[in-house]
Amino acid sequence: MSLPDPALAEPAPAGPGTPARSLAAGTRVLSVGIASTGVFTFAYLATASHVLSPRAYSRVSLCWAVMFVILSVIYRPIEQLLSRTIAERRAQGIHGHPLRVPAALQAGFAAAFLIAALLARHPVEHGMFGGSTTLYWVLVIGVLAYAGSYFARGWLAGHQAFAFYGALVFLESVSRFCFALAVAVGIAHGLAPVALGMAVAPFVSLSVMPFALPLIRGRVAGAPATEAAETAEAGDASLTLRRGGAFAASVVAIMLSEQTLMNAGVLVVAASVGSTNLGGGLVGFVFNVMLIARAPLQLFQAVQTSILPHLTGLETRRDAAGVRRAVARIVAATGGFGLAVALGLLVVGPTAMGILLGHKGFHYGRFGLAAVGLGMGLHLIAGTFNQAALARGQAARAAACWLVSAALFLAFQIVGLIGSRVTRVEVGYCGAAALLALLLSIVYLSGSDRAGGLGESCVAGGGVAGAEHG
Repeated sequence: MSLPDPALAEPAPAGPGTPARSLAAGTRVLSVGIASTGVFTFAYLATASHVLSPRAYSRVSLCWAVMFVILSVIYRPIEQLLSRTIAERRAQGIHGHPLRVPAALQAGFAAAFLIAALLARHPVEHGMFGGSTTLYWVLVIGVLAYAGSYFARGWLAGHQAFAFYGALVFLESVSRFCFALAVAVGIAHGLAPVALGMAVAPFVSLSVMPFALPLIRGRVAGAPATEAAETAEAGDASLTLRRGGAFAASVVAIMLSEQTLMNAGVLVVAASVGSTNLGGGLVGFVFNVMLIARAPLQLFQAVQTSILPHLTGLETRRDAAGVRRAVARIVAATGGFGLAVALGLLVVGPTAMGILLGHKGFHYGRFGLAAVGLGMGLHLIAGTFNQAALARGQAARAAACWLVSAALFLAFQIVGLIGSRVTRVEVGYCGAAALLALLLSIVYLSGSDRAGGLGESCVAGGGVAGAEHG
């Protein structure tokens, strides 16, 4: 993939009252990179599923699940914080953005992870990964490397540099896939090279930043100063560690809950069967079932990434009608997509999944697959309402919705009202996603008539919304 066209990377900053770059335009540009990312991510996992034994693939998929739970919980909040902060200030015509607090939070999360990983090395390496030192170090190095990747994503999203953002995640997925491909064609062999792709990918993704930084900084430096900018010299002080940390804490709860929906089924199954043989491939099979939701949700990052800065700009300019139009269109599109996927899985789901990912000694049920497809559509709808809540400064309310849904899903997996572990994951995910969409729609509708949702605190005591105004 060639480097992004600079003309697409950074539109002229929108000052107060200036129309923001359209959501559709940003999403189209970003979707190219994210769609390609989704394809190569699915190809990586599908190739790994075919070239590894059921036991080895279960260990790799478990490492993948654990890694991306951690990444989403400790790094996505900073990406969201950066994106929202930069987008709001650009909408006000302010071109200098506070990076010190987000960077400190990101470094703190990474350091906390490293300490915890070193202290828990034996149970992780021997209990979770069956004695695989390779998987342990892939997890540690990969998580630390992604700190820079997610920080770069937040900075690019806030500047609406969606072409560069798309290039970053595209390079990440392609480089990771190359390691699985090397095993498939016989250049390498075994679990280690497939797993190594997870650790190398974030380093490769950052290769776009030397091209993005000069261009965006040059445009910011050439932008005319505004009255708001002249009074915002204390921007770093306005986004205090307490306030930035409060927003990040709410998003941590959201990300932890989302990863619970996506991965708790896999982890509960892994815990129930033990680390010796990981259920003879059952863990990998459950992981494959949830790929129905995982791949579209990764594609939806294109929409989510462009939604937050776009809606934040609209809220800053008090454009309530624009917010309603954007949210309604995305809800309609994602709901229709989820319904179409569910119907398709009813017809050809078991056959298609068997061809693409293999059976691992088990059989796919068409109604269970359709339930996951429907749940995926509801999950996408919930994600849209969630971004609207973050743009309005309702992060704490959104987090409460996520925590309730995730807790009920986890309880459903542990209690075992349904005997089949696979069916339990399928039905539980669909039900939890439906509850989540309902709760977040209530949050969205309850704040739709409030002029300028940014006046509300995202947490008690002011939150980021108030902090960024100084």
